[in-house]
Amino acid sequence: MKNNTKKTNKACSAKLQRSGGYAVLETIFYIVLFAILSIAVINALITMTQSFKETAMYGELMQGGDVMERMSRDIRNAYGINSITSTSLKLNTKDADGVSKTVTFTLSGSDIRLLENDSFVGNLNTANISVTNLSFTQINTTKGSAIKILLSLRSNHDALNRVQDFYNTVVLRGDY
Repeated sequence: MKNNTKKTNKACSAKLQRSGGYAVLETIFYIVLFAILSIAVINALITMTQSFKETAMYGELMQGGDVMERMSRDIRNAYGINSITSTSLKLNTKDADGVSKTVTFTLSGSDIRLLENDSFVGNLNTANISVTNLSFTQINTTKGSAIKILLSLRSNHDALNRVQDFYNTVVLRGDY
């Protein structure tokens, strides 16, 4: 009987040693698998974050279209140009009640300032956007006058300092 017990103990001990080796290999395999999955998830999160930042910056730059539309609408509704320089435009126009007023767009630092009757109304661009260039050019023909606008914007959150350009040529209402 003692002999059977010794054989059984040796067999059990051999099994435990072999399964112990497998446990170490399984643990190493699971650690490697977890590391690979973690790297994949972290890489996906980094890519999503960069994509979100790019989309947000592009959205900020597209606000330049709103700025351009506001200037174009006021130019189109104007009946005359009071004064024009390369970075400033003062228009003669009328308000909703038909009262004469002036509207001025001027580049001040990195902002486009809007003035009505020489009173500051506000900046047309948001704080996240810097205006790198604003240019007004008067075009005169025998049939009327127009204003050519060049607007260049840069997002303050863009590390690459990319610039978005907007162009438009608008005919004054009283000239067509």
